[in-house]
Amino acid sequence: MGIASDFVLILIAGLVGGLLARLLRMPLLVGYVAAGVVVGPYTAGPTVVQIHDIELLAEIGVALLLFSLGLEISFRDLKPVRRIALIGGPIQIVLMAGAGALAGIKFLGLPVTDSVWLGAMISLSSTMVVLKTLAESERTSTLASRVMIGLLVVQDLAVIPMLIILPQLADPSGALPRLARAGGIAVVVLAAMIVIGRWLLPMLLARVVALGSRELFLVAVVASGVGVGYAAHAAGLSFALGAFVAGIVLSESEFSHQALSDVIPLRDIFGLLFFVTVGMLFDPRFVWEHAGEVALATLSIIVGKAILLGLLTRAFGYTNMAPWIVGLGLAQIGEFSFVMARSAFGAGLITNTAYGLGLTCTILTMALSPLVSSAALPLGQIWERRHKSAPA
Repeated sequence: MGIASDFVLILIAGLVGGLLARLLRMPLLVGYVAAGVVVGPYTAGPTVVQIHDIELLAEIGVALLLFSLGLEISFRDLKPVRRIALIGGPIQIVLMAGAGALAGIKFLGLPVTDSVWLGAMISLSSTMVVLKTLAESERTSTLASRVMIGLLVVQDLAVIPMLIILPQLADPSGALPRLARAGGIAVVVLAAMIVIGRWLLPMLLARVVALGSRELFLVAVVASGVGVGYAAHAAGLSFALGAFVAGIVLSESEFSHQALSDVIPLRDIFGLLFFVTVGMLFDPRFVWEHAGEVALATLSIIVGKAILLGLLTRAFGYTNMAPWIVGLGLAQIGEFSFVMARSAFGAGLITNTAYGLGLTCTILTMALSPLVSSAALPLGQIWERRHKSAPA
């Protein structure tokens, strides 16, 4: 049956992994990732055969997921945190990318180009993991949650200049004309996406709603998300990023709530597909052969991002539990790091070691993220008690 049997295997494995995760009182995505490891090509037992086709399907799933996540983000809700998002976001990206690149050169012995790419990947956090964790804990409307979402939006949008600038490292000669051309294309594409999202898509959805068919409305919503994503891909940008921007822009329209409610079941299925596919990329043999580097990098990423983001949150005037929640909540690597890693490796811009290390650390930090973020309140309360009891 080809890809159909693989899809059935992924769903069954995801269901079993999700049930076990729920019984162990762990987030569902941890169970999904573990299921992916079991049915992946690097472990014994039932194995997905058409891996490339499943990865392509998962890429569509990522686009649909990020489109629905974009629909959930309201710029009106982010206005109170725009200062830390617009100023603190770029500061965090630059500092984390620089620290990651320096660590890659000094401690991991990677080439400069590999280290720069790895630093850029480390600077991003996971919109999908964070929003899913917030939704499961019913904390999406708190101030700390809005700070995290604001920082995530800036990080996701930063992928555009990263994917334009970083490939030029391979051939610095004549880089400025290529950068100018790529930057011009990106600006035109983003402007077109904003026009389409703010005016054309609402007009299309209004006409579909007038027909009185909920099924056609769902088809129109999904087609809008993946269609804009494909247009972005055709222009040289990320397919998933295009869908995400389309969702953010469409979230300001009057149809955002209906669109989101209709697309949620599809989003959850494709979310399972994405996280199982993430687990399939996990190679235990690579971890065994590079155990020291993987352990050091994973621990350094979680601790380093938590401290940097916590201090940054405190520096912008957020107190009490907010620095702990933001720091530990964003202490993982994001899904756009997969996009960057595949783009760089496919173009021969990074070595196999850097590619494997980047993927492995992304998977591990994603899987550990719900557990790390759940420690925010207990650690924050311990800190406050010790701080209050300390002599003046």
